[in-house]
Amino acid sequence: MTETELIHQYILDHSDAEGEYLHRLWRATNIHTIHGRMVSGHLQGRILKMFVRMIQPRNILEIGTFSGYSAICMAEGLNEDGKIYTFDVNDEIEDFTRSWIEGSGFGDKIEMIIGDAKEYAPKLGVTFDMAFIDGNKRTYIEDYEMTLSILRPGGFILADNTLWDGHVVDPSYNHDRQTQGIESFNDYVAQDARVEKVMLPLRDGLTIIRKKD
Repeated sequence: MTETELIHQYILDHSDAEGEYLHRLWRATNIHTIHGRMVSGHLQGRILKMFVRMIQPRNILEIGTFSGYSAICMAEGLNEDGKIYTFDVNDEIEDFTRSWIEGSGFGDKIEMIIGDAKEYAPKLGVTFDMAFIDGNKRTYIEDYEMTLSILRPGGFILADNTLWDGHVVDPSYNHDRQTQGIESFNDYVAQDARVEKVMLPLRDGLTIIRKKD
């Protein structure tokens, strides 16, 4: 193992376990979906749960459900009256994801909606305390602006994949539309005076954003 791999394993060994159900979901996602590497996984899942414990949100917005792993992790940290509204535009994975959410024991806390969050989330009439953005990288800025409009003052946004495999600092990389979307988003948030922000070098980059009071 490389030094980076050894450190990663050391971190996992000294963090809470992901649990047998989530591990099975992680394996099933990698076996049965084309883009299995997109699943949050053990470390990020524990961090998402911990953020929920710290923030204690009543309503969470998630953009990009994928296989439901991250939604379940966040649901683990919710208080009794908490709820997650999670959106995905890919109806082909709906049956797979719904079955895992319903079998998790947190199905009553997770409402999965197939459709574009930019269109449907504002129609819910819900003010959110926390959001996790992990959808289409091409539209991160639009997703961010919509989320900010329905997020309470003092609320938090977690944006995933903001280092994008290191491509954001690689001038030799062919900057496709997804990479350009992440770069534009990072620059946009960095200059946004409405929020406080910090980028963490966790997995593929995780930016923590707080809407100012």
